[in-house]
Amino acid sequence: MTVQNPWLFALLIPAAILMGVFCDWDRLKAHLEDRGGRLLRMRWAPFGKGWWGEGSDRIYRVRYLDPYGNEHHTFCKTSMGSGVYFSDDKIVRYSQPRKAPELDLRAENQRLREEIIRLQAGKTKEPKGQGD
Repeated sequence: MTVQNPWLFALLIPAAILMGVFCDWDRLKAHLEDRGGRLLRMRWAPFGKGWWGEGSDRIYRVRYLDPYGNEHHTFCKTSMGSGVYFSDDKIVRYSQPRKAPELDLRAENQRLREEIIRLQAGKTKEPKGQGD
């Protein structure tokens, strides 16, 4: 088979790549939305985590929100036949500020100290009905 117009062939290659990228976008967006998340950004990362030895999969740097509103940064590997795989997934921003556990512990310690004082005050008195 001979190619009559080399420019036509040269235009088909970028068109096929763009079509693959749009399919990847839809696949990743559907994957996240099915699980209650939302895709924020997707950037091609040809040398991202997991690129070695994979010729057909494309790798992207992805930002998304999980169902709880936490923002994640991760690498995503995908292709038409392989599905969606995440690696190096990190939460970079929590939806609600996390309470410092020591604040809750301080309040609990104060409550227990007060309970001990109350119990010790009641122990020093002779209970009624005993010692007759």
